[in-house]
Amino acid sequence: MLSRARAAHAWFRAFRRTRPFWGAVWLVAGGWTVLKFSLSSVQLIVSTGFGGIAGYLVGGGMILCGLIPLAAPRQRYTFGLIGCVLAVVSLVVSNLGGFLVGMALGVLGGSMTVGWGARRPRAAAGPAAPGAVPEAVEA
Repeated sequence: MLSRARAAHAWFRAFRRTRPFWGAVWLVAGGWTVLKFSLSSVQLIVSTGFGGIAGYLVGGGMILCGLIPLAAPRQRYTFGLIGCVLAVVSLVVSNLGGFLVGMALGVLGGSMTVGWGARRPRAAAGPAAPGAVPEAVEA
């Protein structure tokens, strides 16, 4: 049982390090907040038209923009930028962007998703290339 837990932890750690995990978490949290504060009855949404449904569209779009980079990390620029734009748009269309909390979380998550970079493998210490300048040695 303990070995399964360790294997699951190792898998999750590798998953988290190879994807923009924390940016996606904040973007999904911002989308959920916007969606939560725009919930209302179906009759009210139908009667108000696009103004009523815009909160659902923006919140759902933010959640999707947070989940897609987890599945396809190479698309982090596109969906991070779209998530930031949707977060700023939520300020206008959805109760001040989830009372500013959802907008702030969405902008934070979108910018973290765009700024994420995969870990680079460390270079192996091998023989110096001919003509290479050696590093300074401290005494």
